Amino acid sequence: MAHTLDVDGQTLTVSKIVCMARNYAEHAKELGHALPKEPVYFLKPPSCLMPGGGEIRMPTDAGRVDVETELAVVVGGTGRDLTPVEAAELVAGYAVFFDITGRDLQRAAAKEGNPWTAAKGYDTFGPISPVVPARTVPDPADLDLRLRVNGTVRQDSNTKHMIFKIPETLAAVSRVMALEPGDVLATGTPEGVWPIHPGDVLDAEIPGVGGLRCTVAARKP
Repeated sequence: MAHTLDVDGQTLTVSKIVCMARNYAEHAKELGHALPKEPVYFLKPPSCLMPGGGEIRMPTDAGRVDVETELAVVVGGTGRDLTPVEAAELVAGYAVFFDITGRDLQRAAAKEGNPWTAAKGYDTFGPISPVVPARTVPDPADLDLRLRVNGTVRQDSNTKHMIFKIPETLAAVSRVMALEPGDVLATGTPEGVWPIHPGDVLDAEIPGVGGLRCTVAARKP
């Protein structure tokens, strides 16, 4: 099944979700990682998307699962080997995104030198809010970002703390893979990633972009 997003009157098919890793210094520190010298990213499958939020279904054998709140960028055009200025022109919209992560699975994979695909790629592990047009967001590099879990604030930061800004990141990605309409760039999470459990309610907001609410339940066989 193709996954689509409505962006400024257009319906775009999502072919890939590119996720930034360690793009906030305090988040890198809380996980014990060195700060990157250039953009570091990985892919999540489009099948994990859950437009508009909904119920995150946690695998019962995954161990710790964390919620990471992020600003997402949706691409509206095609480009390869772009400059940051050219890349910025391809941004069609913004949304709130949860990068749900099987943390124990991720750590085990990293220890063995294996990819993180299972830790990041379960169905429902990519909730995303409705997309707002890029023209309505004056400065994506200065947006408050906040997460509440069961009403308690767990993440509270601002996109100005990103190590690599959006145009720079999109340009770096475009040197490896062509950007296409509907592509999603999740720009990384600040400190405060939080373990989630069945019964939890997750509420995130980025003023000027929107909000995202999800509930958590155990995944049924």
